[in-house]
Formats: sequence, structure tokens, C-alpha cells
Amino acid sequence: MLALRIIAGGIVAGAVVALSVTGNLPSSERIREFGQELGPAAPFMWPFLFGVVNFLVPWPILAGATGLLFGTAAGTGLALLGVLVAAALQFGAARVIAGEDFRRRVLRRAPRFDQLLRRNGLLAIFLSRIVPGLPWGMVNYAAGLARVGLPVLWLATVIGGTPKVFAYVALGGNFDDLSAPEAKAAIAVMVVMALAGLVLLRRQLARADRPEPPPTLQG
Repeated sequence: MLALRIIAGGIVAGAVVALSVTGNLPSSERIREFGQELGPAAPFMWPFLFGVVNFLVPWPILAGATGLLFGTAAGTGLALLGVLVAAALQFGAARVIAGEDFRRRVLRRAPRFDQLLRRNGLLAIFLSRIVPGLPWGMVNYAAGLARVGLPVLWLATVIGGTPKVFAYVALGGNFDDLSAPEAKAAIAVMVVMALAGLVLLRRQLARADRPEPPPTLQG
């Protein structure tokens, strides 16, 4: 029953985000009251629901819904946990389901990213978390296919993804007042991360294009 109420809460929050263009919406405080009515176990179950639903719904929408239901402070932690659960599920799905031939075909279609993963998986995943427009789910699947360790995926996600998670949670939690300090801070974080991500990615791709030096003979 509680799980059904949490799912209902996620559906309501998602609907609010989707209908935000109408301008005829309940306040964020009203929606947050609904989140409190879900019960004390709701915050503990939410990250797992987040991870499962992320197979179908993009994580920024879920992060915004988390901000609506739980507020920016609690929502940032819950959304970050949800992102980590989603990463583990998608990473595991790619590693368990995909065969070796499929893995090689997929990575052959993205040679630059494959090179980055092989040379420095932590840095490559970190960059993928801050570069704008790059779907995190694809990176999670690619990490599973490329045999990058799950701890590396989690660490890079926490380091590179926490500011962006905060930004989407804050925007979702303040959708009816984008002039609020939290919303302004979220927008500033998004802009700074986008610029920094593009610069760092360009440098790393240029470095990946350089041929590796031939091995030196010992003795």
C-alpha cells in the first residue's frame, strides 16, 4: 500500500512538472504537504523507486519531482541516492544481459568514448556527468559494457553529478518561484557546469585522439 502511495506521489509530481506550461498549478508547499502525508517510510523507499522508474523516465524529471515532494535539502540527498541506485541497476543490466559480441559492436560505434573509458574510466564518467545534454543512462550502460567497476561509476557520479542533482531538485522544488535564491543558485550551477564540462571534454577528446607512444624495450 505504501509503495502504491509513493508511486502515486511520483505520478502526481511528474504530472505537475509536465503541466507547468499551463500556469494553473498548486503551490510547491501544497505538493510538499502531500509528500509528507506519504508517511515516514517514504524517504527510505523513494531512492529505490527512483532507480526503477528511471528506466522509463529521465532522471532530471524524477529529481524535480523529488524536490517538489521533499524540498531541496532532503530532496538533494534522496535524488542523489536515487541516481546511484539507477546507475547500479543500469550498469548491472548491461553487464548481465549483453553478450561479448554485442558489447564489442556497441563500443565500436563510440570509439572516442571507449578510449576515454579504457584510459581513465573515472575521468570519463566524471566528464559525462557534467557535460550538458549527455544522457546519464547511456553512460551507465556503457560503463557496464566497458567493464568499468561499479565503485568507479558511483564515485564519478557523486563527484561530478551532485551539483547537477542539486540544481534539478532545487528547480523542481521552486518551480512556482524561479526568483527564489535556491532557483537562482541552481541556474548558476547549471551554467557553470555546462561551460566547464564542454571545455574539459574538448581537451580530453583531443588528448584521446593522440596516438599512444610505442612501448619501449627494456634491457
